Amino acid sequence: MNSRKLGAHTQRSHIYSCKRLAAFLKRSPDTATAEDLRLFQLHLAETGISICNRNRIMTGVRFLFRVTLRRLDLAAEIYHIREPQKIPLVISPDETKRLLAVASSLKARVLLSLSYGCGLRAGEVVRLKVKHIDSAQKIIRIEQSKGRKDRNVMLSPETLDRLRQWWKARPSRYDTGTLVDERWLFPGTRRGKPMTTRQLSRLFHEAADAAGIKKAVTLHALRHSFATHLLERGTDIRVIQALLGHDKLDTTARYTRVATGMIAGIESPLDLLSQPPKKPRKRRKDQPPA
Repeated sequence: MNSRKLGAHTQRSHIYSCKRLAAFLKRSPDTATAEDLRLFQLHLAETGISICNRNRIMTGVRFLFRVTLRRLDLAAEIYHIREPQKIPLVISPDETKRLLAVASSLKARVLLSLSYGCGLRAGEVVRLKVKHIDSAQKIIRIEQSKGRKDRNVMLSPETLDRLRQWWKARPSRYDTGTLVDERWLFPGTRRGKPMTTRQLSRLFHEAADAAGIKKAVTLHALRHSFATHLLERGTDIRVIQALLGHDKLDTTARYTRVATGMIAGIESPLDLLSQPPKKPRKRRKDQPPA
């Protein structure tokens, strides 16, 4: 896994998958047969585990047999189930405004502003360093994010102003010996480490509760809302694709299904039935017949 540059999260997931298989077999997975794999997949289906988690487990098991054990015959016995296509849950601009207004601290307000205002993932927000903020070009550089890709997102004047306010109030007790450009914007409690995504998620839920948002939203809803609100204001979908860092346009196009402003503005054919038919325009005398 290290030689293939798999991320730490992916490695932990694959190891967990192998542990699940070993616990089911009650012996080493390298002794598994095709029938064992069939029964294991049936076992996962019967336990009521979600399709997403089931597919993730089987991805790790397939890596074990295809790459580690070189058992391509067993790897071929593994199948994935098509996941249900769900509409992303977003919050309205008014709800977003309330959320940012009731944030418990300047730090929380800046973190949530970056999540919504730039469409960043939780991990991208907490891993920001001073060197990533380019105030001259008015961009934020996101380095080696999901899929090991770099991209740029916009840096609005309001976001820059909030970042400068935070920089003055930011604790600097762990910065000794660290170059300014390499300092974390949001340092954690451990020396040399940024704050965790779990801490950021907790700040979001506290603000959502204080804002009276009843939807079952998570922090990632701010990224969904960023894309949806841009689409409703007429931003080109390919620009949104670049800002989000999506490889495929189809991934970004799903936000057209939740852009309520666009959907509500479409005139239903039912309304057209009650309207008087338009009279054909009279042809001018000097206009030749069609």
